[in-house]
Amino acid sequence: MRKKSIRFFDDTEVRAIWDEDNSTWRYSVLDIVCVLHGEKDYQKIRNYWKYLKSKLSREKRELVNATTELKIAATEPDDAAHIRPWRAYGKKNKGRPFQTTKSSQ
Repeated sequence: MRKKSIRFFDDTEVRAIWDEDNSTWRYSVLDIVCVLHGEKDYQKIRNYWKYLKSKLSREKRELVNATTELKIAATEPDDAAHIRPWRAYGKKNKGRPFQTTKSSQ
């Protein structure tokens, strides 16, 4: 069974899940972006993340990151029963959660 946790940073929930394979806690990237932007509207952050990924794709950039896709429970009340894959960042990782680089394509 996976260990799950809700952490709080500046009164904002940050979902965490224990990654058995790497023996580390992983945190939802979208939740971290909410904290960094000081945004309480989760939908705005989801839209921002979609926009950022499509913009990087149009610019022929790739996300080079220390994130892993793990399944974490949804935060929206109407989606509470859903488990979705989310980008998760590990505390052991050094440097930025993600950065961009020019695509070789």
